[in-house]
Amino acid sequence: MLEIEVTGTDELAPDAPTIADVQELCVLALSSAGIEEGHMAVEFVDEERIRDLNREYRGLDAPTDVLSFGVDEDGLPTGPRELGDIVICPAETEDLREAVVHGALHLTGMDHETDDGEMLALQAELMRWVT
Repeated sequence: MLEIEVTGTDELAPDAPTIADVQELCVLALSSAGIEEGHMAVEFVDEERIRDLNREYRGLDAPTDVLSFGVDEDGLPTGPRELGDIVICPAETEDLREAVVHGALHLTGMDHETDDGEMLALQAELMRWVT
């Protein structure tokens, strides 16, 4: 079973995806990589917070749309797998649904900067299923 915690929804516009929508998008992305168990979190933050995280973890002093922080790629011998966290800045994001899918695919170990387009192709396919 996947446990998906969603926080910071006060940063979302009224027409944004609901918590249930965010959870469903994560399940879709994770399932596409064969991940059906574990815990993860999605947090919506303001531009200042995402800029701080981007500077600290990527050395880029600018806000961005989405950051993913994977934790446990191989699973632990006991307890649920801790997949990691996705941090999304709605003010920097054109499509919140796509940002959720993008972040979740990163938590599966995919990386569009090194995979010859595989992650972005899968992301596009998944987005066709939900829109």
